[in-house]
Amino acid sequence: MLITATPGPDNLMVLGMGISKGRKQGIMFGLGCAMGCLSHTLLAVVGISALIAASAVAFTLLKVVGGLYLIWLGFNAWRSAGAVNVKAVGPVETSLARLFFKGCFANAINPKVVLFFLSFLPQFVVAEHGQVGAQIAALGLTFTVQAAVLFGLLGYFSGSIGQWLNRKPAAGVILDRVAGTVFMGLGLKLIFTR
Repeated sequence: MLITATPGPDNLMVLGMGISKGRKQGIMFGLGCAMGCLSHTLLAVVGISALIAASAVAFTLLKVVGGLYLIWLGFNAWRSAGAVNVKAVGPVETSLARLFFKGCFANAINPKVVLFFLSFLPQFVVAEHGQVGAQIAALGLTFTVQAAVLFGLLGYFSGSIGQWLNRKPAAGVILDRVAGTVFMGLGLKLIFTR
């Protein structure tokens, strides 16, 4: 839980989504980010995570794609006109299902999560008990469940902040610029960090 609560791209994206779009949207995006962990669990179970970590080309490609996605999110935040609008009435521009899948995708392309699952989960596997794949799957599912709880709570409470910001429209523009800068900085760091 401490690892999930540590600030990172997923946390910032859930926080930004909840603040700018509202509670339900923040929760759905957060749940999507958590469910993205299932892709890493599956990769760890079948051993592909080890291949990605061993192949500099595969890891670099995943890292660049993840970094470009964060830069794209940051660019869109900068283009925004302060999208802090979480009123209960009116249409929401993005469906909840789409936000859920965006969260899944954002997490699935995060190479740091691949390395986390590769390096952290196996430490808790007891080879003598056999069924190593099943043990990794259980650990991955446990991690996914706790991430869903934490990201869901983050999305919920960030929506409350968004409602407060609704009364201060200039704060929305500032928030978008700050979030955009953070996302672009994280994307560049991800691309250029060895």
